[in-house]
Amino acid sequence: MAAGARDLEPFVRDALMRGCARQDIAAALHAAGWAPEQVQEALSAFSEVAFAVPVPRPRAYLSAREAFLYLVLFTTLYLSAFHFGALLFQLINRAFPDASMPLGFFTPAIRSSVATILVAFPVFLWLSWRIAGELKRQPVRRQSAVRRWLTYLTLFIAAVTLLCDLIALLDNLLGGELTMRFVLKVVVVAVIAGTILGFYLRDLHKDETA
Repeated sequence: MAAGARDLEPFVRDALMRGCARQDIAAALHAAGWAPEQVQEALSAFSEVAFAVPVPRPRAYLSAREAFLYLVLFTTLYLSAFHFGALLFQLINRAFPDASMPLGFFTPAIRSSVATILVAFPVFLWLSWRIAGELKRQPVRRQSAVRRWLTYLTLFIAAVTLLCDLIALLDNLLGGELTMRFVLKVVVVAVIAGTILGFYLRDLHKDETA
């Protein structure tokens, strides 16, 4: 939480204990010059459950166990996505071969990608299933700081990948160098990055809903 919002918390807590309405507290803070984001963050630090004193909401926390689980989860995701794309690239190269690049059926690149997917993707699925079960039983685990940081990092990587993919497509289009093999590779990158981006954006929406 930002320092400004932390400074506001004692004031918000005292105001709530005195029975002040949240909208009145927000109006007073806005009039005093506080930014709307800081006001909202300070107010959201306390739940709206009925109790004699303001009840704090759960906050982001750091756990070594969850850091390990999420690091393995996202590492296997990156490996699976990268090598799935690499495998499809090799299959596209076989379907639209370049005469200057002889290809065998099981090239080193194909073997490496298949081996990585067969190991990393099942681990990713198992960890995803296990973590999803824990989040369902204990929604407060959605506040894991490691989980949120790695989720936003993944969204950043996926978004940058999509931008670079579009730039490469336009660059080749303007240069008149589009080929079916290149277009299919662009589509592969867009589908993989877009799927990851959409999945984790939806996951963040669940966090906000929770």
